[in-house]
Amino acid sequence: MMEGFHPETSFGPDTARRYDDHLRGDEEAAASFLAGYARHGRALEFAIGTGRVALPLAEHGVRVDGIELSPHMVSRLREKPGGADLDVIVGDMAAETTGRTYPLVYLVYNTVYNILTQEGQIACFRNAARHLDEGGVFVVEAAPPWAWIRGERFVNVERLTAGAVTLDVNQYDHVTQILDENHVSLGADGIRLEPISCRLIWPSEMDLMARLAGLRLVERSGGWNGERFDASSPLHVSVYGPA
Repeated sequence: MMEGFHPETSFGPDTARRYDDHLRGDEEAAASFLAGYARHGRALEFAIGTGRVALPLAEHGVRVDGIELSPHMVSRLREKPGGADLDVIVGDMAAETTGRTYPLVYLVYNTVYNILTQEGQIACFRNAARHLDEGGVFVVEAAPPWAWIRGERFVNVERLTAGAVTLDVNQYDHVTQILDENHVSLGADGIRLEPISCRLIWPSEMDLMARLAGLRLVERSGGWNGERFDASSPLHVSVYGPA
């Protein structure tokens, strides 16, 4: 993990305010997919954030609860239409509990990588399993490491306009599987740095974590619309059910 970075404080008020400035555009596709597993009941989102997926899912008639580490992200969620209606607990998704069980628990947008140890990631799977109804599923969406890594040190151009550029500056440790990133925005208003560290997980390692939590892989696709998952896939949607 990079010096000076702390997961508990990385999603502060500035990040929360800008978080929805550049949505991926797959929010409704994700909500439609997840609604099929929620069975018109309740769902629990780990790392619910600003409600990027939770609010569209709620529009499908699903009652969404959440666990979120950052109070600033929750505050931003509360400002949105329908955000105040969601039951959200501020805490660690690897340990916190709502005291309820659900037909669906889900964790999307690479957020499983925000837990920076293997032990913590296993604990997250176990906590998801504890929240499942009989026959319930845990859905994880993430980019596989091969979609990210371009060597030990590399730079990606995230956004480029006539007035601004955002670079993603990376350093990857193949031993710890920690990716240190700094999103560097350059524009007329100056320079902004947004650092984050992640522990990347190969799909096979994720499947083993699920087994340790008493779950098994039910299906895996390369996107929310059932795309085939292969070595060229930019992400995977993995569904885990009871072993």
